[in-house]
Amino acid sequence: MLQTTKGIVLRSVKYGETSLICSIFTEQYGIQSYLVKGIRTAKAQGKRAGLLQPATLLNLTVYYQAQKNLQHIREFHPSHIYISLQEEVVKNSIALFSVELLLRLLPEHAQQSELFEFVHEYFVRLDTMPVEEVANFPLHFIIQCSRFLGYDISGGYSATTPHLNLQDGAFTAHAPAITPYVSDEDAQMLDRLLRAEGFQSLPALAMSAQMRFRLLDWFIAFLQQHTQHLGNIRSLPVLQAILH
Repeated sequence: MLQTTKGIVLRSVKYGETSLICSIFTEQYGIQSYLVKGIRTAKAQGKRAGLLQPATLLNLTVYYQAQKNLQHIREFHPSHIYISLQEEVVKNSIALFSVELLLRLLPEHAQQSELFEFVHEYFVRLDTMPVEEVANFPLHFIIQCSRFLGYDISGGYSATTPHLNLQDGAFTAHAPAITPYVSDEDAQMLDRLLRAEGFQSLPALAMSAQMRFRLLDWFIAFLQQHTQHLGNIRSLPVLQAILH
């Protein structure tokens, strides 16, 4: 059945001499795998294959069959043409980290329309906002993705609940029994991040690079505790080396 949907490219792998198999997060069908034949030939032109790089935002016309693991694309066009995301090293590193998180967290073939809408806007904002204002994007992304997938932190920081408990996923009155521990200052900042309203509020949350990565490490450990698929994030050391 021929259908139209928006999509976000997560991964492209060479297949045969001239084709690609692409993992694409679609608005209508969740993550789907697509065989794109002949895209790597000289006749197909390199610019077309460039549209299938990770984090590219597309409008797709696809052949969809519910029982098939490998679908086919009839047409694809950019839904947003990036201005700076693919050239700016900081933005590109954030994008690749975000794409890897999606690949690890999203179940295949499960529609996630609200999450898709957030992720699509996230990449557009990452592209269009000044690079000086995107340092908190990875934290905002992992927090919001966790919420959409049902892994939320309950409660909030207060004088009576100053501790973050990894196992419970909550602010609690008593210090957690297992590491990693979060300092009082870090717990307050994470509470502010959890309450942040939209992308425009993120630059106002000033913190050091060390605090940012402590909180990111804590949140990754939280997801590793509560999911089975996250594992180690390979793009994280690159992000830590570049993002200050």
